[in-house]
Amino acid sequence: MPAIRSRSKRKPPPAGFEDIEEDLLVFNNKMKDAQNTPTDNIPKHQAQWPIFQISHQRSRYIYELYYKKDAISKALYEWLLKNGYADAALIAKWKKSGYDQLCCLRCVQTKETNFNSTCICRVPKADMKEDQDIQCVSCGCRGCATND
Repeated sequence: MPAIRSRSKRKPPPAGFEDIEEDLLVFNNKMKDAQNTPTDNIPKHQAQWPIFQISHQRSRYIYELYYKKDAISKALYEWLLKNGYADAALIAKWKKSGYDQLCCLRCVQTKETNFNSTCICRVPKADMKEDQDIQCVSCGCRGCATND
């Protein structure tokens, strides 16, 4: 007979969570809407773009609260990362020089591309042709190079 699970042993959120809880709920509602949007008439690769963009916005919001504005404590920041409110790997890239505007991790993974290079959205707009309109196939980004 399987063991009966007791209630969740998740630790309660640290102090200060109440201040940002409403904003996180807004992101959560946007994410649910994006996941429930019908994707019948759009290509498969474009169906996930809104989800990537909302995840990016939520992670950027938490990143800026902690690193730019010093509005949340380290304990709250670590709790948010641990409980999946933000993408820890993406935030780790944002802390590195040259990656501070990165849109998603797929754009810097060279193993998923044909020529073992980064995504087209990582190319600075100054290096592109004037009329060339770019858009990332992975997340729909139109350019996340640092010097744009």
